Amino acid sequence: MKCLFSTVTAGILLAGAAVADGHRSPAPADARAYIISPTEGSTVSNPVTIIFGLEGMGVAPAGTEMDNTGHHHLLINTDPSSLDLDSGLPATDQIVHFGGGQTQITQKLPAGTHTLQLLLGDWSHVPHNPPVMSEVITVTVN
Repeated sequence: MKCLFSTVTAGILLAGAAVADGHRSPAPADARAYIISPTEGSTVSNPVTIIFGLEGMGVAPAGTEMDNTGHHHLLINTDPSSLDLDSGLPATDQIVHFGGGQTQITQKLPAGTHTLQLLLGDWSHVPHNPPVMSEVITVTVN
């Protein structure tokens, strides 16, 4: 019995790792992420409030495995083509996770020009297939 329990536990752990690495949840073709505020070309002051929008899908906290849902990741000065979209997104200063299902953030950004883009991740932080991304916007921080 102890051996069976160990085998089943190991199988569950390996299956979970396999799903989180290389699995891409499907997204509806019409799904769209977008940045509500600030707008393209805005000059803003710190702290900056960034408000997220999503159409055609729902927002759910990380770890919630439901069809057509995900949570936001904010890419700051990051080109999504530099990311491995088949794996969970790393959490960095330039890839900010909103695993609680948040739809906005107020944070300080360094003075200067920055690009901002949203990328939706599924329950395990892996981008959907096709990826649900906003357009890139450029803002200048005073």
